[in-house]
Amino acid sequence: MAKLIHRDVSWLAFNHRVLQEAMDSSVPLLERLKFLAIYSSNLDEFFRIRVANHRNLVRANKSMFKNMDFSPEIVLKDILKIANEQQKKFSEIFEKNLLPELKKNGIQILSWHHLNKEQIEFVDTFFNENLLPFVQPVILAEKKIKPFLNNGALYLALHLHSKDVVKPVSEYAIVKIPSDHLSRFVELPCKHAGIKQILMLDDAVRHSVRLIFPGYNILDSYSIKLTRDAELYIDDEYSGDLLAKIKKSLSKRSIGLASRLVYDRTMPKHFLSYLMNVFEITPMDLLPEGRYHNNSDFFRFPSFNLVGLKDPVLPPIKISELEDAVSVFDKIKQKDILIHPPYHSYESVIRLFEDAASDPFVTHIKIIQYRVAKISRIMIAIKNAVKNGKQVSTFIEVKARFDEEANLKWGEELEQAGVNVYYSMPGFKVHSKLALIRRLENEKPALYAYIGTGNFHEETAKLYADFGIFTKDKRITSEAARIFTFLETKQRPTQPFEYLGVGLFNLKDKFIELIKRETENAKKGRKARMTLKMNSLQDEEIINLLYDASNAGVKIKLIVRGICCLVPGQKGMSENIEAISIIDRYLEHSRVFIFHNNGKQEVYLSSADWMVRNLHFRVETVFPVLDPDIAKTIITCINIQLNDNVKSRIIDAKLTNKYKKNTNDIAVRSQTETYYFIKRNEDSSTLSDQIKENI
Repeated sequence: MAKLIHRDVSWLAFNHRVLQEAMDSSVPLLERLKFLAIYSSNLDEFFRIRVANHRNLVRANKSMFKNMDFSPEIVLKDILKIANEQQKKFSEIFEKNLLPELKKNGIQILSWHHLNKEQIEFVDTFFNENLLPFVQPVILAEKKIKPFLNNGALYLALHLHSKDVVKPVSEYAIVKIPSDHLSRFVELPCKHAGIKQILMLDDAVRHSVRLIFPGYNILDSYSIKLTRDAELYIDDEYSGDLLAKIKKSLSKRSIGLASRLVYDRTMPKHFLSYLMNVFEITPMDLLPEGRYHNNSDFFRFPSFNLVGLKDPVLPPIKISELEDAVSVFDKIKQKDILIHPPYHSYESVIRLFEDAASDPFVTHIKIIQYRVAKISRIMIAIKNAVKNGKQVSTFIEVKARFDEEANLKWGEELEQAGVNVYYSMPGFKVHSKLALIRRLENEKPALYAYIGTGNFHEETAKLYADFGIFTKDKRITSEAARIFTFLETKQRPTQPFEYLGVGLFNLKDKFIELIKRETENAKKGRKARMTLKMNSLQDEEIINLLYDASNAGVKIKLIVRGICCLVPGQKGMSENIEAISIIDRYLEHSRVFIFHNNGKQEVYLSSADWMVRNLHFRVETVFPVLDPDIAKTIITCINIQLNDNVKSRIIDAKLTNKYKKNTNDIAVRSQTETYYFIKRNEDSSTLSDQIKENI
């Protein structure tokens, strides 16, 4: 048995878990479509980044492989095989399961062959009025005319025969399917009450494209899509303007090397061969799919306000002591406060910045921004703070993949508002989730911090399950201040970090120390265990330390949403390690690390996964949960997840993704149970406060 699972093979297993949600008949119908969209979006990004990288390695000098612990060719072959199998399953789920279910619920996705006379007239009119300016027809000439295909755009490839010749000659053409300008889902006129009929935009083009090729018979038509290498290859050692270099790289992203040609698997070989020659595509650049591509568009599938087709709403729970407070600072002063979005409302975090912006005693606001919402009250509050005379600084990571452009835009907007903006540094990313506020209290400076596992992003806070803590504890705030000083001055802190683990300084060492302590306790015959929750586990040194801990007798429970290169449950290596993954309505995003510590249990939260990039090349933060009540709450939430027997999959050596089933009859769906646990806690806290006020 291999000691490690390749990270990309493991990632495909994670995406298969997403696909499992689309298969699950207990999931509401439109949520199943959403999971198809998530799967498709994930796979697109995977091919643009990871597969593109493997292909570049395959194309490189073979002598480079000597220093690699895997063969890029073999890995690429394995990846493509798995992806192809999953794509077949995707098509099967959509065509055999979801389409019939939609039909049962009064939503019919029609083939263009099945349109009635009225609908044909409607589609032709729709084509002339809405589609014609965008379709951009191009006749292909092998080796002579090679049109540029936009990254990720949909095209219809056509096989044509001329009408006006005795012996028709095969010709080929492409037209664009303008899904970037128009809805992918065209509602058709329908005479049947209570029935909604939809035509995919692809099929609207397919049906009416004859109108722009009047001299041809259209023999075949198949949709295709080309994705391009999306990686930003930014040299870490250079002298020059980082922002300028990133902007230049961004401008090239859309014209990068082809990393994948997606095509309809029913396309004849001669047709595919012709397209491969035209676009200079090799067999390893191919990925067959079903009839429709860019299935991430199913995020925007119309619901028609039908009842019961989506998850029941779980209204975010109000943190009354902050949201109803005259001043959030007076409450944070009394004790640390935990927030657990999306179960909790994110209003408390927004309120922190809005209060800071208007509070006459606040002098400074500092924040790290990795990803920013398009419409952000936090950013508005920061700009208002400047107007109110506060010193405001923000560090913006412009290397946040696929958010680079948005972050640059926000940076420019904040600069114009008078905010001191600091940008990415060469060689590493800043991924910490941290804000610091300086306030004068009794004419002395006091520091308040918000530190968490998730970005300051109002939209993702509705979907990503994270933890965050509001604190005035000097042990945290003083060290947080050193992080901002480093980011602003580029000078390494002279004082060591005692409570915080900080990337580039002591982050990995701190994790190693905590793991080794449990290992030593086990060797001494003491009870030893670790419960570790993260998004991804890949770092080989850390994994080997976990194997050592397991062999020493440490009981280890892992909750890993995505990549898990560790192989659990193997005799003589990892028999004391169990691993699960939870995929449900919310994205599990928090990183939680619990160490038994010989009965003096310690809980840590972090922005960092145990990936090489996080532990070595990013400014990340791991921090102790110092408040015992908060620690207890977090432990309870993690225990709920460990008992999940509805949405939990077992991570094993064969990546089977079997659902975890408990022997009892009680169904535990952890995200639902967590919601009601948090609600009971807040209701109890609110009642307790009301009793105090009445006394």
